[in-house]
Amino acid sequence: MLKSTIGLALVAFFAISPAFASEVGEDGLHKQSWFSMTFRDIAEDIEQARSEGKRLVITFEQRGCIYCAKMHDEILSDAEVRNYLEENFMIVQYNMFGDEEVTDLDGETLTEKTASRKWGYVFTPTIVFLPEEPPSDGTTVRDAAVATMPGAFGKWTFLNMFRWVNEKGYESDEHFQTYHARIIQELRSEGRLDAE
Repeated sequence: MLKSTIGLALVAFFAISPAFASEVGEDGLHKQSWFSMTFRDIAEDIEQARSEGKRLVITFEQRGCIYCAKMHDEILSDAEVRNYLEENFMIVQYNMFGDEEVTDLDGETLTEKTASRKWGYVFTPTIVFLPEEPPSDGTTVRDAAVATMPGAFGKWTFLNMFRWVNEKGYESDEHFQTYHARIIQELRSEGRLDAE
Protein backbone atom coordinates (compact mmCIF):
# COMPACT_ATOMS: atom_id res chain seq x y z
CA MET A 1 0.00 0.00 0.00
CA LEU A 2 2.80 2.40 0.94
CA LYS A 3 4.66 1.68 -2.31
CA SER A 4 1.58 2.40 -4.41
CA THR A 5 0.94 5.64 -2.48
CA ILE A 6 4.55 6.76 -3.02
CA GLY A 7 4.31 5.74 -6.67
CA LEU A 8 1.14 7.79 -7.16
CA ALA A 9 2.72 10.77 -5.41
CA LEU A 10 5.76 10.59 -7.71
CA VAL A 11 3.55 10.34 -10.80
CA ALA A 12 1.57 13.39 -9.63
CA PHE A 13 4.78 15.32 -8.90
CA PHE A 14 6.30 14.62 -12.30
CA ALA A 15 3.01 15.30 -14.08
CA ILE A 16 2.93 18.85 -12.73
CA SER A 17 6.67 19.42 -12.56
CA PRO A 18 7.87 22.53 -14.46
CA ALA A 19 10.44 20.34 -16.21
CA PHE A 20 7.57 18.90 -18.24
CA ALA A 21 5.72 22.18 -18.75
CA SER A 22 6.51 24.82 -21.33
CA GLU A 23 8.61 27.77 -20.24
CA VAL A 24 6.74 30.90 -19.12
CA GLY A 25 8.33 34.26 -19.89
CA GLU A 26 8.37 37.44 -17.81
CA ASP A 27 5.25 38.56 -19.68
CA GLY A 28 3.40 35.51 -18.36
CA LEU A 29 3.13 33.90 -21.81
CA HIS A 30 4.19 30.33 -22.51
CA LYS A 31 7.21 30.22 -24.82
CA GLN A 32 8.63 28.02 -27.55
CA SER A 33 12.32 28.38 -28.37
CA TRP A 34 11.53 28.11 -32.09
CA PHE A 35 9.04 31.01 -32.15
CA SER A 36 10.48 34.02 -33.99
CA MET A 37 11.35 37.35 -32.40
CA THR A 38 10.77 40.25 -34.82
CA PHE A 39 10.18 44.01 -34.85
CA ARG A 40 6.48 43.21 -35.45
CA ASP A 41 6.26 44.98 -38.80
CA ILE A 42 3.78 42.63 -40.45
CA ALA A 43 4.80 43.34 -44.05
CA GLU A 44 8.48 42.81 -43.20
CA ASP A 45 7.65 39.64 -41.26
CA ILE A 46 5.71 38.22 -44.23
CA GLU A 47 8.74 38.92 -46.46
CA GLN A 48 11.13 37.41 -43.91
CA ALA A 49 9.04 34.25 -43.66
CA ARG A 50 8.85 34.01 -47.46
CA SER A 51 12.64 34.39 -47.77
CA GLU A 52 12.93 31.35 -45.49
CA GLY A 53 10.41 29.37 -47.55
CA LYS A 54 7.78 29.69 -44.81
CA ARG A 55 4.44 31.37 -44.05
CA LEU A 56 3.93 33.98 -41.33
CA VAL A 57 1.62 33.07 -38.46
CA ILE A 58 0.75 35.31 -35.53
CA THR A 59 -0.48 33.78 -32.28
CA PHE A 60 -2.31 36.00 -29.80
CA GLU A 61 -2.04 34.79 -26.22
CA GLN A 62 -2.45 36.23 -22.71
CA ARG A 63 -1.13 35.75 -19.18
CA GLY A 64 -3.01 33.05 -17.28
CA CYS A 65 -4.69 31.59 -20.37
CA ILE A 66 -5.32 27.92 -19.58
CA TYR A 67 -6.03 27.17 -23.24
CA CYS A 68 -2.71 28.72 -24.29
CA ALA A 69 -0.94 26.58 -21.68
CA LYS A 70 -2.72 23.49 -23.04
CA MET A 71 -1.71 24.41 -26.60
CA HIS A 72 1.95 24.75 -25.57
CA ASP A 73 2.10 21.75 -23.20
CA GLU A 74 0.01 19.26 -25.18
CA ILE A 75 -0.01 20.34 -28.84
CA LEU A 76 3.20 22.26 -29.53
CA SER A 77 5.19 19.73 -27.48
CA ASP A 78 4.07 16.94 -29.83
CA ALA A 79 7.03 16.17 -32.12
CA GLU A 80 4.88 15.69 -35.24
CA VAL A 81 3.18 19.06 -34.76
CA ARG A 82 6.33 20.92 -33.74
CA ASN A 83 8.40 19.57 -36.64
CA TYR A 84 5.73 20.45 -39.22
CA LEU A 85 5.28 23.96 -37.87
CA GLU A 86 9.01 24.65 -37.56
CA GLU A 87 9.61 23.49 -41.13
CA ASN A 88 6.78 25.44 -42.76
CA PHE A 89 5.88 28.46 -40.64
CA MET A 90 7.46 31.46 -38.96
CA ILE A 91 5.41 31.99 -35.80
CA VAL A 92 5.45 35.30 -33.91
CA GLN A 93 3.79 35.48 -30.51
CA TYR A 94 1.71 38.52 -29.53
CA ASN A 95 0.41 39.42 -26.08
CA MET A 96 -3.28 40.34 -26.43
CA PHE A 97 -2.78 42.94 -23.66
CA GLY A 98 0.82 43.83 -24.49
CA ASP A 99 2.42 47.18 -25.25
CA GLU A 100 4.99 46.10 -27.85
CA GLU A 101 4.82 48.21 -31.02
CA VAL A 102 3.19 46.65 -34.09
CA THR A 103 3.01 47.97 -37.65
CA ASP A 104 -0.15 46.86 -39.46
CA LEU A 105 -0.16 46.14 -43.19
CA ASP A 106 -1.88 49.50 -43.77
CA GLY A 107 1.12 51.22 -42.14
CA GLU A 108 -0.62 52.15 -38.87
CA THR A 109 1.55 51.84 -35.77
CA LEU A 110 -0.24 50.20 -32.86
CA THR A 111 0.48 48.31 -29.66
CA GLU A 112 -0.26 44.58 -29.41
CA LYS A 113 -3.42 45.34 -27.40
CA THR A 114 -4.71 47.99 -29.81
CA ALA A 115 -3.89 45.71 -32.75
CA SER A 116 -5.92 42.87 -31.23
CA ARG A 117 -8.87 45.25 -30.79
CA LYS A 118 -8.51 46.71 -34.30
CA TRP A 119 -8.37 43.26 -35.84
CA GLY A 120 -11.25 41.97 -33.71
CA TYR A 121 -9.43 39.18 -31.86
CA VAL A 122 -10.96 38.46 -28.47
CA PHE A 123 -10.06 34.82 -27.73
CA THR A 124 -6.73 33.35 -26.71
CA PRO A 125 -5.13 31.64 -28.31
CA THR A 126 -6.05 33.12 -31.68
CA ILE A 127 -3.85 32.00 -34.53
CA VAL A 128 -3.72 34.20 -37.63
CA PHE A 129 -2.40 32.91 -40.97
CA LEU A 130 -1.04 35.61 -43.26
CA PRO A 131 -0.72 35.56 -47.07
CA GLU A 132 2.49 34.58 -48.81
CA GLU A 133 3.12 38.17 -49.89
CA PRO A 134 2.14 41.43 -48.21
CA PRO A 135 -0.85 43.02 -49.95
CA SER A 136 -0.18 46.37 -51.61
CA ASP A 137 -3.68 47.78 -51.23
CA GLY A 138 -3.35 49.10 -47.66
CA THR A 139 -5.50 46.39 -46.14
CA THR A 140 -5.26 45.40 -42.48
CA VAL A 141 -4.07 42.11 -41.01
CA ARG A 142 -7.66 41.08 -40.27
CA ASP A 143 -8.68 41.54 -43.91
CA ALA A 144 -5.48 40.07 -45.35
CA ALA A 145 -5.50 36.89 -43.23
CA VAL A 146 -6.11 33.76 -45.28
CA ALA A 147 -7.45 31.93 -42.18
CA THR A 148 -7.91 32.49 -38.46
CA MET A 149 -8.15 29.81 -35.78
CA PRO A 150 -9.76 31.21 -32.60
CA GLY A 151 -9.47 29.09 -29.47
CA ALA A 152 -7.76 25.84 -28.56
CA PHE A 153 -8.25 22.59 -30.42
CA GLY A 154 -6.94 19.04 -30.30
CA LYS A 155 -3.84 17.88 -32.15
CA TRP A 156 -5.46 16.89 -35.44
CA THR A 157 -7.68 19.96 -35.88
CA PHE A 158 -4.70 22.15 -35.00
CA LEU A 159 -2.22 20.37 -37.27
CA ASN A 160 -4.71 19.99 -40.13
CA MET A 161 -5.41 23.73 -40.13
CA PHE A 162 -1.70 24.41 -40.58
CA ARG A 163 -1.54 21.78 -43.34
CA TRP A 164 -4.63 23.20 -45.07
CA VAL A 165 -3.07 26.68 -45.10
CA ASN A 166 0.32 25.35 -46.22
CA GLU A 167 -1.39 23.45 -49.07
CA LYS A 168 -3.36 26.65 -49.92
CA GLY A 169 -6.68 24.99 -49.21
CA TYR A 170 -8.20 28.45 -48.82
CA GLU A 171 -7.77 28.86 -52.61
CA SER A 172 -9.66 25.64 -53.37
CA ASP A 173 -13.31 24.63 -53.16
CA GLU A 174 -12.55 22.24 -50.29
CA HIS A 175 -13.62 23.96 -47.06
CA PHE A 176 -11.35 23.36 -44.08
CA GLN A 177 -13.97 21.22 -42.30
CA THR A 178 -14.26 18.95 -45.36
CA TYR A 179 -10.46 18.73 -45.61
CA HIS A 180 -10.19 17.96 -41.90
CA ALA A 181 -12.84 15.21 -42.07
CA ARG A 182 -11.06 13.65 -45.07
CA ILE A 183 -7.68 13.64 -43.31
CA ILE A 184 -9.21 12.15 -40.13
CA GLN A 185 -10.76 9.36 -42.22
CA GLU A 186 -7.39 8.70 -43.88
CA LEU A 187 -5.69 8.54 -40.46
CA ARG A 188 -8.31 6.07 -39.25
CA SER A 189 -7.84 3.85 -42.32
CA GLU A 190 -4.09 3.91 -41.70
CA GLY A 191 -4.72 2.83 -38.09
CA ARG A 192 -3.31 6.06 -36.65
CA LEU A 193 -6.64 6.98 -35.00
CA ASP A 194 -9.29 4.87 -33.32
CA ALA A 195 -12.67 4.78 -35.04
CA GLU A 196 -15.23 6.57 -32.90
